[in-house]
Amino acid sequence: MTDVAILAVLQGVAEFLPISSSGHLVIAQHLLGVEEPGLRLDIALHFGTLLSVFAFYRRAIWRIVRDLDWRYALKIVASALPAVAAYFCFKGFIDGLFENVRMVGALLMFTGAVLIGTRYMPRGSADVGFARAVLMGLGQAIALLPGISRSGMTIACARAGRVDPDRSAEFSFLMAAPLIIGGTLLEIVKSATATSASAEASSSWWTLAAGAAIAAAVGYVSLAVLIKAVRGKWFWLFGPYCLAAGLVTILLVR
Repeated sequence: MTDVAILAVLQGVAEFLPISSSGHLVIAQHLLGVEEPGLRLDIALHFGTLLSVFAFYRRAIWRIVRDLDWRYALKIVASALPAVAAYFCFKGFIDGLFENVRMVGALLMFTGAVLIGTRYMPRGSADVGFARAVLMGLGQAIALLPGISRSGMTIACARAGRVDPDRSAEFSFLMAAPLIIGGTLLEIVKSATATSASAEASSSWWTLAAGAAIAAAVGYVSLAVLIKAVRGKWFWLFGPYCLAAGLVTILLVR
C-alpha cells in the first residue's frame, strides 16, 4: 500500500503538470519494484485524477449539462476518436512500452522538446472548434505512449491552433474524461471475467481505490498550478525538467 500511495501522489502531481504521469509511473514502478500490472494501476490512478477534473471544472460541466450543449459535447467525442483508434490499432505496441523504461526516458525527452517549442508559439484567442478539437485529439493519441505528456501535447496542439489559454486548458482536461472512463470500465469488466472473486483480488481493488482517492486530492492542487502556468508565460519551463529526467533515465536505468 505504501508503494501505491507514493505512486498516487506522483500521479496527482504529474497528471496535470506536463511531465507525463504515465512515464513517471513506469519509472517509479521500476525503481520501487511494484508488481502491479502497469496499465491496471495507471488507469486506476488516472481515474482518481479524473475526479479532481470533475471537481475543478464542475461549473463548466454543469453548464454543458444544463444548457444541453451538444455541440461542445460532440467536440469532446470527436477529440477522443484518434486515441481510441490508435489504442485498438497499436495496443500491443503501446502495452509493450510500459515495460521498456529506457524508451520511456527517450519519450520524456521528446515531451521536453515539444514543451520548449511552445515558448516560440504565438498566443491566440480562438475558441475550440471541431478542427482544433481533432488536432488536440491527435496530441492525446500520441500521449498514449508512456513518457509523452497528455496535457503537454494537447495544450501544445491548442497553442499551435491559436486557442485561448483558458479554453485550451479546460478542453484539454474535459476531453480526457471519455477515455479514462472507458479504460476504467474495460479494466472492471476484465477483472470481473477473470478470477477476481478471490480475497486477494478484492484486497487489490481496495488498494487501488485508496490510491485513486489520494491521486484525486493531490491532482486538484496540481491542476490549479497548471492553469496558472498556461495563463502565464512559464508553461515551457517544464520542458527542461522533462529533458533532464529523460536523459537521467536513459543513462542510469538498466
